[in-house]
Amino acid sequence: MLKAQVRPSRDLRNHYAEVMKTVDDHNYVYITNQGRGDVVMVDQDYFAELQQLAHQQHIYNELQKSKASLDDPNTVLHDAEDVFDRLEQRLTARGL
Repeated sequence: MLKAQVRPSRDLRNHYAEVMKTVDDHNYVYITNQGRGDVVMVDQDYFAELQQLAHQQHIYNELQKSKASLDDPNTVLHDAEDVFDRLEQRLTARGL
């Protein structure tokens, strides 16, 4: 389980190796500036996981919106072949 640690921003200058050891141990560190939260430091692999999770959440939300639009009687549905034909026409017109 991740553990949070709060450190003042001056620790980045005065105790950088110690702060980074905390981050490297898959923990996260809140950096404060004049007693107020400023930034959060995390291991870059963990950050990549967070980005992937955020992307997956975005995709899920967009799929939920699309699914909900199917229930709307005003939604116009197109045949897949028609969609691909239109895309091909647009790409051809642009010289791609």
